[in-house]
This record gives sequence, C-alpha cells and structure tokens, in this order.
Amino acid sequence: MNRTASGPGRDRDEEGRARSARPRDGLGRPLPYGAEGVPRQPEGVVRAPAESLREAQRLLDAGMPFHAHEVFEDAWKSGPASERDLWQGLAQLAVGLTHAARGNTAGGARLLRRGADRLAGGPGAPGGMASAAAHGIDAAGLVAWARELAERTSAAGGGRPPVVDAAAEAPRLRLGPS
Repeated sequence: MNRTASGPGRDRDEEGRARSARPRDGLGRPLPYGAEGVPRQPEGVVRAPAESLREAQRLLDAGMPFHAHEVFEDAWKSGPASERDLWQGLAQLAVGLTHAARGNTAGGARLLRRGADRLAGGPGAPGGMASAAAHGIDAAGLVAWARELAERTSAAGGGRPPVVDAAAEAPRLRLGPS
C-alpha cells in the first residue's frame, strides 16, 4: 500500500485506486495509523459456497459482521447471477448487524429489513430462497432473525441507542449443526 501525493494522506494502490491502509477494528471502523487492528479480509477471494458460509459464520460468531459482509460480497461477485440475490441479501444482513453494533440503529434496521426482503423475495427483490435451500441456508430463519433484530433496534429510540453485541446476536446461517 502506497501513500501517494495524489491526495493529502490518501492511501492508493499501484493502479491509483483508493485503498485505506488504516487498521480496522472488529466492526470495520478505522483506527489511527499505527494502532493494532484485526486482520482484514482479502478481497476477490473465490470460494465454494460451503466455504463462504463457513468463513462468514466464523466471522459472525467472532463478532466481526463487517468482515463476514466482505466474504458474502466476494461470493456475489464471483458466483452465478442466479445466486446474486442470496449473497447480496446475506451481505446486507451482515452490514445491518454491523451498523446496529456500531450504534447506528436506524441504518442497521434499514439494512436488516432490506436483506430480509431480498432473501424472502419481498418488495423490489426477486428473492434468494431457492438458492438458499440449495446450500442448506436457513433463509426463513434468517429473515425472521433480521426482522426481529430490526424491530428491537429501531424501537430502542430516545437518547443514545444501545449498542448491539455483534457476537451475541450472530445468526446461524445454515440449517442443522454448524
């Protein structure tokens, strides 16, 4: 990662694209340069669906939903178009949990609902239920979990919203034992 003169303090890769080299915490928030952060997910990793689900579940269980989102993002970018809604919906659930854990309950609830709608085939989304079933994903359970967490976080209201514990709230992605 190069820090170039193309912008004050901007991190750029060899092609000139912006790439932040700042360390990140478990929820993906930038930390000061030199601070110890958590290892970042490599970008553009092509995994089999089962491997994507295992890695994302590991990250969710560790309280790192932002990082799980990156695994789902790789899956939707590298997978078949027919599964795009599934992986995008899962990514939106992970980002929704990330925002809720950061204290952005309104944004978290919005993304949780959007991801649930995408998985269920709700308003404006074709749905990922068929693809989910093919991979043993508990889409119905995830939709229920996301809608319940969205309700709980958006109902918090008044004053500073409570911060959700990302690890304690981590959903189970697959049916049966992990």
